[in-house]
Amino acid sequence: MADALIEERAALLGIDISQIGLDSIQLPPGEDFGIESDDEDLYREDNLELDTGLGNVIIVDNLPVVPCEKFEKLEGVIHKIYSQIGVIKDDGLWMPVDPDIEKTRGYCFIEYNTPQEAELAKEKTNGYKLDRSHIFAVSMFEDFDRFMRVPDEWAPPETKPYTPGENLQQWLTDEKARDQFVIRAGSDTEVLWNDARQLKPEPVHRRPFWTESFVQWSPLGTYLATVHRQGSAVWGGASTFNRLVKLIDFSPGEKYLVTYSSHEPSNPRDPQRVVINIFDVRTGKIMRDFKGSAGDFAAGGTGAVTWPIFRWGEGREDKYFARIGKSVVSVYETETFSLIDKKSLKVENVMDFCWSPTDPILALFVPELGGGNQPARVSLVQIPSKEELRQKNLFSVSDCKMYWQSNGDYLAVKVDRYTKTKKSTYTGFELFRIKERDIPIEVLELENKNDKIIAFAWEPKGHRFAVIHGDGPRPDVSFYSMRSGNNTGRVSKLTTLKGKQANALFWSPAGRYIILAGLKNFNGQLEFYNVDELETMATAEHFMATDIEWDPTGRYVATAVTSVHEMENGFNIWSFNGKLLYRILKDHFFQFSWRPRPPSLLSPEKEEEIAKNLKKCSKKYEAEDQDVSMLLSEQDREKRRMLKDEWAKWVSRWKQMHEEEKLERQNLSDGEASDEEEEYKAKEVEVEELLDVSEEVLSFDYEE
Repeated sequence: MADALIEERAALLGIDISQIGLDSIQLPPGEDFGIESDDEDLYREDNLELDTGLGNVIIVDNLPVVPCEKFEKLEGVIHKIYSQIGVIKDDGLWMPVDPDIEKTRGYCFIEYNTPQEAELAKEKTNGYKLDRSHIFAVSMFEDFDRFMRVPDEWAPPETKPYTPGENLQQWLTDEKARDQFVIRAGSDTEVLWNDARQLKPEPVHRRPFWTESFVQWSPLGTYLATVHRQGSAVWGGASTFNRLVKLIDFSPGEKYLVTYSSHEPSNPRDPQRVVINIFDVRTGKIMRDFKGSAGDFAAGGTGAVTWPIFRWGEGREDKYFARIGKSVVSVYETETFSLIDKKSLKVENVMDFCWSPTDPILALFVPELGGGNQPARVSLVQIPSKEELRQKNLFSVSDCKMYWQSNGDYLAVKVDRYTKTKKSTYTGFELFRIKERDIPIEVLELENKNDKIIAFAWEPKGHRFAVIHGDGPRPDVSFYSMRSGNNTGRVSKLTTLKGKQANALFWSPAGRYIILAGLKNFNGQLEFYNVDELETMATAEHFMATDIEWDPTGRYVATAVTSVHEMENGFNIWSFNGKLLYRILKDHFFQFSWRPRPPSLLSPEKEEEIAKNLKKCSKKYEAEDQDVSMLLSEQDREKRRMLKDEWAKWVSRWKQMHEEEKLERQNLSDGEASDEEEEYKAKEVEVEELLDVSEEVLSFDYEE
């Protein structure tokens, strides 16, 4: 049986078996290369599956059938195509020839260094169109036996019972509409519910040594990623958090994951090797990989690798991603994971870029060139057409930063410019109105042009922004609107708050409210501010606070003191208007992160209807809140009763001890039996006291 199989395989591969001495073949220890042994029937009985060890070999079919004189040319074309994907071993490309007609057989075998490269070659070139008549059909060599076992006659597949998978969004169906967060303290990582009604967190899942550095939620909150020395892992589930796949760094829509790894060369003179893989999050397959030295992935002209290397475009559609290189921006589309138009966007000396959060628009910054002869500029480029929508030249620029509003309606460009003397700088803003015709630009300068800009932040989904500016220990905070009364096309200042202990801004995800925070050196000063009413709702302090994060609904705020400080480690949970709800202290506290929520499924009209009928809709929740409040009040009353009973027991024990010591007190008080102070009689006692002793020598005269 084994001989027949060998002969059949040889015939398929075009090999003359009579010319081969089979007895002289020596296989490596532990290898059989798919050749069945005499004991194969025994292996089948034990249901053993043997690994052929040829996972790095692919078969490429539908090649042109050419005579021997064109063999080298075809082999060169095939080698050029497949060597771009991975490293082909020496003599790793074999193209069989039919000896009868002295032509190739229309297929070849390619052996790569690794199975991963072979898998990628199969994915990238299966269906590759060499010409009109030849479209590659690529398969793994290890699949050959599986193809051979396909029966000639069709039979209906076995029906397997349906087993539903775990609902990864089940946490969103919480009856109390609570949010989750993850914390890391010491060696433990915990996921908890924020139960603000009960004024405490409720545990969901806890695991020691779950990560070795940090954890990260995916953008829509579906997955939790942990980081380890061997790599990264992604977890999901309602409460158990089962391991899903070894990947991290999600695209905004959670469709793809990016991993980065670097390898130190054996020779210190050689460059550090970098491998970046992009995976499909559901299947775990590599969609595209990038390899090279660390310098190949340096951002702009900085020469340094910054993470993330790839930035994703068109919001949660995950349709485009891009990276910056030396004088180029490479934009890829995720349908084929190839460059748009098969070439990068050439932008000489480009320094930075960022995507619109909602539209396929790139904002590019190019610094001054030629010693100021060519001005700096900010350009807006449409993708995939690569058409320049708008450009603004900027003069005497020392630095530039770009801030997109969350809806992509506005782009603020903070520009630091040199004064005429070149000895100092001043700051202004270029404000782009992206959704308006011809994209008008407005220039905004502060009243004091010399003020240092400490922080800038757009209102989420809104038209307002806040700026912290000033040079002293108590800077000012100014609020602006992109609308001016009935005129929606002009920026206006709303108010300026003087002398605030703030160095950071934190808008509520729902807008309207903002926290003016003084972190680190400002010792955790907090001001909860209502921008609609332009009034302070509350001021508070979380001493030595290092981090602030709103929950995704804008109802609650977490402030934390991480292990940057050795004291007061832990976190506080506040209401949106500055009421402290509860405080949790944790030694060696490292991280706090709210679980993100996916976008609401309700239409804007439905949300507006709910807002109008809020009183009617909130009756149910008000009743629940009242029940919780009564429960908490009852708990408080019970606690007071326990304290009162404990006090009564202590008094009773004291009275008993007092009675037992009555005789001893009577003896000490000269027989007085009463303990009442007014019944004691005062007695006058004369006390003789020696005040001083002196010695004097007297002389006497004696007459003889």
